[in-house]
Amino acid sequence: MFRVLSRRLHTSRALLNKPLSPLTSEKLGNLKRADKFKKLEQKDIDYFRSVLSANNVIHDTEADPRQSSLTPYNADFFKLHRGASSLCLFPTDTKQVSEILKYCNKEMLAVVPQGGNTGVSGGANPVFDEIIVNMSKMNKIRRFDDLSGIAVVDAGVVLEALDNYLEPQGYTVPLDLGAKGTCQLGGNVSTNAGGLRLMRFGNLHGNVLGLEVVLPDGTILDNLSTLRKDNTGYDLKQLFIGAEGTLGLITGVSILTPRRPNSVNVAMIAVDSFEAIQKAFVMAKEDLSEILSAFEFWDRESMELVKRVQYPDSPYPIAATSKFYALLETQGSRHEHDQEKLDAYLSRVMEEDVAQDGAIAQDAKQAHALWQWRETIPESIVKSGTAMTYDVSMDVSLLYKMVEDAKKHYTDRGLLGDGNMYYNLIGFGHVGDGNLHIMANIQGHDYKVQKDMDRFVYDWAIKHNGSITAEHGIGIAKVGYMKECKSEAQLRLMRSIKNALDPHGIMNPYKVVPDI
Repeated sequence: MFRVLSRRLHTSRALLNKPLSPLTSEKLGNLKRADKFKKLEQKDIDYFRSVLSANNVIHDTEADPRQSSLTPYNADFFKLHRGASSLCLFPTDTKQVSEILKYCNKEMLAVVPQGGNTGVSGGANPVFDEIIVNMSKMNKIRRFDDLSGIAVVDAGVVLEALDNYLEPQGYTVPLDLGAKGTCQLGGNVSTNAGGLRLMRFGNLHGNVLGLEVVLPDGTILDNLSTLRKDNTGYDLKQLFIGAEGTLGLITGVSILTPRRPNSVNVAMIAVDSFEAIQKAFVMAKEDLSEILSAFEFWDRESMELVKRVQYPDSPYPIAATSKFYALLETQGSRHEHDQEKLDAYLSRVMEEDVAQDGAIAQDAKQAHALWQWRETIPESIVKSGTAMTYDVSMDVSLLYKMVEDAKKHYTDRGLLGDGNMYYNLIGFGHVGDGNLHIMANIQGHDYKVQKDMDRFVYDWAIKHNGSITAEHGIGIAKVGYMKECKSEAQLRLMRSIKNALDPHGIMNPYKVVPDI
């Protein structure tokens, strides 16, 4: 029988104060700082202070990262990557970005664009001493058309802030991420972020209508189109979606937003196998089709981790002895119609012994509470030690096979479990688009230990015709594997595009495209 939730759970975005990772440049001993890039001089700092107000320039040469005001910008969310920049700039408009990049291009100063710094591949952090250009102060919503649903915003607008702006006007953003309270639209576009509802709304290649981009030489590419149809030549915006700031710096985004649904329903089910997860997904597509907006899954280890870290004094939402859990969300225009379809679906999966237990939210608070058991999995891993996080895609039928093989691989070597080198090895993800997140904690920051798991996960994904990154991007973490997952012809074309737009290579160097 189904039980309903009667409580509201809360989550904190605050992270534990944990040891810092070694410098990325120290871990990647074979990667050297490019000689062509100039080291920062006082005259450069003086120039930037002439362009920006004093409070929008942070220059800090403190060598101790625990004392440096730049450590929050040099280090990533998962504490796996850390640079050594001594300068972070906060432009407030596109003209300032243009002046910054024009100067850096002329002076051969390397730059790393940065949004909310919620990425996990090291793409938004320096590798060496690159100048950080943080977009958080370019955060204006420029305009919104409530007829077409098209919003034009600064790149530094936080995803959740845009959604809150759209809510009273009856619209919503077409992507939803666990980091929505911190991540920024420019960063989302730069990494082609997918998120929790990609199966419903598609990815940003389809939802972004136009971009304003500052090219490495300072040229402002004003391509903030609000047209749904425009076949006049090359679709240039697509070059910058997913380019991770290696071709230019996104300063503005024109995005199509869908109508906010009148009816949202959330349910969680417990099943005994990943085969049952697949059956439940197929049945959801059959029974819920046009209103199905999300279908997430996670394993029992993920559920126990969230319980232990986030909610030690709260009961599980449903039976904790099941091996897998799935969360379904529907979005529609008529609550009675949607509720009837969801009830029929839930009755069917129970009657056919696909699911053993479940819970259905009765209001928005309970829906939020159910979502927290899925959305706080990454945060729970981060709070439990040094976090290894992977984002791969493959055929849906193979999603959990990777996790099983990883567990066997490390168990057979005596390396997995409490007190061992690897622990909390878990799997969860988006069944609707074949995207698996496999994560684990490791002891300390031993780079050899990190590389060992990198090698296993990426080799497995490539062997099974998957992708080594579905939505997190390449950054610095995966650039060394690009030759194994892309053909020489593909890489040659990528290098040609990079060299054409950024001939001096100042934009986010060492990342995405190898041998540049």
